Amino acid sequence: MTDPYADGSAIDRWFHSDVIQPMDDFNNPRQEWRRLISEAFGTFLLVLVAAGGGMMGQAFPDTISRQAAVVAPGLMVMAVILFMGKVSGAHLNPVVSIAFALRRDFPWWRVPGYIIVQLLGASLAALFLQSVVNVSATYGSNYPASGYSNGSAFWMEFVLTLGLVSVILGTASGAQNDGIIGALGVGGYIALAGLWGSPISGTSMNPARTFGPDLVGADFASYWVYLGGPLAGAAVATAFGFVLRGQGGGRAGSAAGQGALDTKEAEPTRA
Repeated sequence: MTDPYADGSAIDRWFHSDVIQPMDDFNNPRQEWRRLISEAFGTFLLVLVAAGGGMMGQAFPDTISRQAAVVAPGLMVMAVILFMGKVSGAHLNPVVSIAFALRRDFPWWRVPGYIIVQLLGASLAALFLQSVVNVSATYGSNYPASGYSNGSAFWMEFVLTLGLVSVILGTASGAQNDGIIGALGVGGYIALAGLWGSPISGTSMNPARTFGPDLVGADFASYWVYLGGPLAGAAVATAFGFVLRGQGGGRAGSAAGQGALDTKEAEPTRA
C-alpha cells in the first residue's frame, strides 16, 4: 500500500510515523492482550515504589525520608511512560482510563479490562512487598493524617487528582501517555504533589495504588476517600479539558502531546 505521506514534508512524515501509526497500533484489537500485560506490569512497578517507600521505612527506620518516598513514584511513572507508553498508553490508574474514555479518546469497552489488570498489578506488588520486606502492607497504603478527617483527605485527593488528570489530558497523545514531554509532565507533577500534599492524604491520586496495599493488608477503612476523591477530580478535569481544548484529543491534541508547538502546522495536508 502506498504511503500517502511519502512525498510530504518532513513534519508530515514525522506526524505519520510518530503520532498516527502508534495510535493505529494502540487501537488494534488483536494487540489488546499485550496492552493488558503491559498495564499490569507498569502498575506493579508503580505500586512497588509507591507502597515500598512506606514499608521499607517501617522495616528500616530513618533510612527513607518523606521527600524520597513521594518523589520516587514520580520518577517511576516517568520511566514507565518512556518504556511502555506506546504499548498500553501507561495509564496505570483507573481514573486515567476513565478520563480518556470520557474524552472519547478511549473506547469504554476497554476500560474494565484496564481497571482489572491495574488492580491486579497493584495487589501483586503489595503482596510481593509484604512477603519480602516482612511488614504489613498497611504501612504502604494511604490514610488520612492523624487529626484530619476523611473529608479533609477526600478534598485533598480531589484537588490533587484534578491537577494530575489535567496534566495528563494536556500532554497525552490521544489516550497514550507517551514521549518525553508526557513523561516529564506527569512524573514531575506526581513528585511535586507529593512534596506538598502528602502529609494530609498521602497523595494517592490513584484508586489502584491504594487498593493493592488495602487488599493485602485487609484494611479498607478509609478506602472510599481514595476512590471517590480521584474519581471526582478526574471528572472535573475532563470537563475543564473540554473547556480548554474542545471535545476529544484529536490529531491536534496528539501532536501537542508529542511536542508540536503549532498543531495546525503539524497536521498533514492532502491534495
